[in-house]
Amino acid sequence: MLIKAINCERIKCKNTLIWPAFFLIPIIPTVMGAGNYLNNIGILKSEWYSLWTQISLFYSNFFFPPLIGVYCAFLWRFENFHSCRHTLMTQPVKLSTIYCSKYCMVCAITVLTQLWFTVLYLVSGKIVGLPGLPPTDICGWIVRGTIGGFVIATVQYLVASVIRNFAIPIAVGLFGGISGLLISNTSAGIYWPYSLMLLGMNSNKYDDMLSSQLPLFFFFSIFYILLFLLLGIWMLGKNES
Repeated sequence: MLIKAINCERIKCKNTLIWPAFFLIPIIPTVMGAGNYLNNIGILKSEWYSLWTQISLFYSNFFFPPLIGVYCAFLWRFENFHSCRHTLMTQPVKLSTIYCSKYCMVCAITVLTQLWFTVLYLVSGKIVGLPGLPPTDICGWIVRGTIGGFVIATVQYLVASVIRNFAIPIAVGLFGGISGLLISNTSAGIYWPYSLMLLGMNSNKYDDMLSSQLPLFFFFSIFYILLFLLLGIWMLGKNES
């Protein structure tokens, strides 16, 4: 049943504004980061690493969380018109299946967004004249960043499922991204859900920020995903009862 529900959500996503946002918004931090790299090329001497610090900083803090907010708001937008949500909840499908199917769709789009961002990073590196290919450890940072992205997606998805206003989840994502940047510079960063993607991506750093905290990173990522999923399912049932 979950697979069928996910397929239904996939069909709903066709011909929506999710995809223009998916393609266009990640280009903005890429251009900003590449421009900042070129403007400071006399200081930034580590080539692919330096470009990564600039692009990933803009992307993981200021653009990815609101973008996930857009995805989540669109996935619930269909249900918020007229009595569509009530109709959905009266179907012979468990609330947990409905909730998790939409979340799985958000995670799938998150993975695609990370892949698209990786392509943009590679292209921008060639445009600014970097030789060869990026160091292999950046691939690990992208994977870790994707896991951190799942955490942010869980929070944003919960907000979008509870608040039927389209703009508020996006605003929450922007505020969350900024808070993640501020808190990541303290010892509490590993405990804050909006900091996990930045830490996973190793944004704006040359040395691995998670070299001694990797187990904690995975623990809190799984903890927050399960926590907010269970909380979201509970709140959905409470609001619709």
